[in-house]
Amino acid sequence: MSELSEFPVNSRWAAKHPDRLQLYSVPTPNGVKVSIMLEEIGLPYEPHLIDISKNESWTPEFLALNPNGKIPAIVDPDGPGGKPFGLFESGAILVYLADKTGMLMPTDPGRRYETLQWLFFQMAAVGPMFGQVGYFYKFAGKDIEDKRPLERYRDESRRLLGVLDARLEGRRLFGRRHLAVRLGPQPYRFLRRAGLGGV
Repeated sequence: MSELSEFPVNSRWAAKHPDRLQLYSVPTPNGVKVSIMLEEIGLPYEPHLIDISKNESWTPEFLALNPNGKIPAIVDPDGPGGKPFGLFESGAILVYLADKTGMLMPTDPGRRYETLQWLFFQMAAVGPMFGQVGYFYKFAGKDIEDKRPLERYRDESRRLLGVLDARLEGRRLFGRRHLAVRLGPQPYRFLRRAGLGGV
């Protein structure tokens, strides 16, 4: 394992346990996906809270790790070839961790791609749409008089829930240890718990 000092993010959020995977995130629906997976697979990690309310994801140190300025991001001190490896985007991190540990991802090629398609469905459709519903229903967007944006995102979220419900109909979930099953529906549970717009 090499030093983490080559990553500027370490100068602001110093690693107390440099031998562990470093997670830079905050407990949002997207931010918790990686920590949930790390708990599921039992990989030791050190969390660093990135306070997005103080724009910490836009600091030069964080941007050096993720130029898009979004959480989550990781630095794995024992990355490919035993060298430190930085990565951002929750979906990419989940696939990386599955590949690194051999957990939560089927080894059969067909089942692997099926898992990836549902993971990407969650990342590209469910997560963004539910985030927009949250914004327009519960947060700053609720004060916008024109309710068409809320209605659009609410209706699309309902449609996406219908896709998920149809997919999960009659399927056994518990005992399946795959990314799409364990982590994909996470925003679905969040949305129901938050009571967003009757979705």
